Amino acid sequence: MGTQVLPDTETRQRERLAPLYNVVLLDDDEHTYDYVVEMLTRLFLFSEAEAFARAVEVDTTGRTVVITCELAEAEFARDQIHAYGPDWRLPQSKGSMRAIIEPAGSPGRD
Repeated sequence: MGTQVLPDTETRQRERLAPLYNVVLLDDDEHTYDYVVEMLTRLFLFSEAEAFARAVEVDTTGRTVVITCELAEAEFARDQIHAYGPDWRLPQSKGSMRAIIEPAGSPGRD
């Protein structure tokens, strides 16, 4: 007779109860595509192709979701974006890109 392995009840309940949040990168005119690709590959381990696709999305729609996770991780991800620094390629770039946190599943937001 085989042993049946059941998912950990505590883990399942935590997943069901913990709300998820999107970290949303916002567009501006002070950062290049190269900056966005560099930042996303370094901070979020995106492939260059995925990072470029997100750079196009933020440029054309004004925003892109870079990660969906629990609140503590979302705050850390947002803070990492805010701390990344200016784009050395553009003299007018004075600081990091902006990012916001919003509940995942918000209407029209994920």
